[in-house]
Amino acid sequence: MSKQIYLTEQDRQRLLDSIALLRESRDKRELPHIEQLEREIERAEIVLKAQDMPGDVITMRSQVRLRDMTGGREQEFNLVYPPESDPDRGLISVLAMLGTAMLGYRVGDVFELDLPKGRKTFRVEAVLYQPESAGDYDL
Repeated sequence: MSKQIYLTEQDRQRLLDSIALLRESRDKRELPHIEQLEREIERAEIVLKAQDMPGDVITMRSQVRLRDMTGGREQEFNLVYPPESDPDRGLISVLAMLGTAMLGYRVGDVFELDLPKGRKTFRVEAVLYQPESAGDYDL
């Protein structure tokens, strides 16, 4: 059973709006990623007021440090909307497998995902920046 994840109402609505636009696209390569994101949104506990979001939760546009539990390596990522994605700069789209997987987890949580090179396990080490806890409610 997966751990509970959390989303703000604003992030939920923005993600649903993004999904609606992506579904209109003729490019159907993103369809499996869209469906996975929809499942994550569906199972999330929704926090109605952004200021009520705990500061240790990965929300949209958060900067986080994850530990690859297989190799022990730590990396920093920013969770972003698809148009902002730039993996070389650590800007991970919420539609990427890692982006979808990390959304809504808290510091200390462990999650797994299946990557082309095999199953990986990550632990959320830190949320370095979260818009809600910084008072940046309109990002």
